[in-house]
Amino acid sequence: MMKFVRTLATGAALTVGLAGATIAQDVKFFTIGTGGTAYTYYPVGGVIANAISKPPGSRPCDEGGSCGVDGLIASAVSSRGSVDNVNAIVSGLRNSGFAQSDVAYWAYTGTGTMDGQPPAENLRTIAALFEEHIHLVAKADSGIDSVADLEGKRVSLDEPGSGTYVDAGLILEANGLSIDDVTAEALKGNAASDALRNGRIDAFFVVAGYPTGSLVELASAEDIKLVPISGDGADALTDKYGFFAQSDIPAGTYEGIDTTPTVAVGAQWFTSAEEDEELIYQITKALWNDNSRKLLDVGHAKGRTITPDTALKGVGVPLHAGAERFYREAGLLD
Repeated sequence: MMKFVRTLATGAALTVGLAGATIAQDVKFFTIGTGGTAYTYYPVGGVIANAISKPPGSRPCDEGGSCGVDGLIASAVSSRGSVDNVNAIVSGLRNSGFAQSDVAYWAYTGTGTMDGQPPAENLRTIAALFEEHIHLVAKADSGIDSVADLEGKRVSLDEPGSGTYVDAGLILEANGLSIDDVTAEALKGNAASDALRNGRIDAFFVVAGYPTGSLVELASAEDIKLVPISGDGADALTDKYGFFAQSDIPAGTYEGIDTTPTVAVGAQWFTSAEEDEELIYQITKALWNDNSRKLLDVGHAKGRTITPDTALKGVGVPLHAGAERFYREAGLLD
């Protein structure tokens, strides 16, 4: 009898073990490189990761459960930003990531700020997401009223490896300055805000979809201004680089700050050509289903602007084959 019980127990354990192994084999993990936790990429990445995920055992979509990809567990990973995400995709460290349209195009072609580096030929687009505005932040009484006024000042350009760092250099150049003309710091998110409040820096750049959390908090606690990026400098920038557009940050976006002219770039979602076509097809399909629409609309202020109608806007890097298949089936691509 004891032998029989042991045999049953062994068989049951084996059955459970095999079932667990089957479940484990069905699980797919998918990372999304985002940015600093204080900016827009990270919370938007979390919303999208939630939208495309459907872990084993989830309730069916039509019963109020997840409407993501069967067996997929996606996660938003904090990173240094656009350049870091592109490098991580190319190296295979991450499955996907967000990046500014300009940074991705230069990486793919090996031109612009990536001149002299091997082209990231395997980089592929999943979707264009939203517009990102360049914020140049200073204290209200700083006397900094234009980009030219940054000369000789202590300015945080964000970390090397971020799209902000790249764009800050281009903006300085378009206004007759260089990084050598300022005392450059490499602070990110709340660290930059704290440094401005404590007088350790005079200004800092942020490239993010508005409203960005760290600046909402800063504006509620400190009298700050957004310095216009406009005039001849903005004209020179947009004339030379077609992915920049002149655009305003509306009044009231941040407490006490009026409409501010600046320049903007597109935030886009990228992956590698090596990623499975069917998986990326299903991910793209999940991104644009009705349930994801609800999550995007309530998950972040910028989520409302992430729509299928703009999914291909300003795309300069080829679509992944799986994403392309979805857009053709959806009638969004000829």
